[in-house]
Amino acid sequence: MILEHADIRIDPARTAEFEEAILRGASTVIAQARGFNGFKVNRSIESPGRYILTIYWDTLEDHTVGFRQSPAFAEWRTIVGPFFLLPPVVEHLELVGKS
Repeated sequence: MILEHADIRIDPARTAEFEEAILRGASTVIAQARGFNGFKVNRSIESPGRYILTIYWDTLEDHTVGFRQSPAFAEWRTIVGPFFLLPPVVEHLELVGKS
């Protein structure tokens, strides 16, 4: 399983509308993608306007090719993109261990 980790910065004055948009977009648009296995959104306590979106994918290609190169990606960016102060910083991670 691959973890997509997106560090998102928005205007703190728009948190309520952003939260509605990101939850709607992830649960409707991204959730339809092949290899999608769930998501979570966390809001920073210390940094207003900072969110971490984590999406679980079967493979790296499910995200980078299957989703990012599909029309669904444009739909997703239409929903959440207007909120971004900066382009999100996206990294992919794999599990090394857990307890």
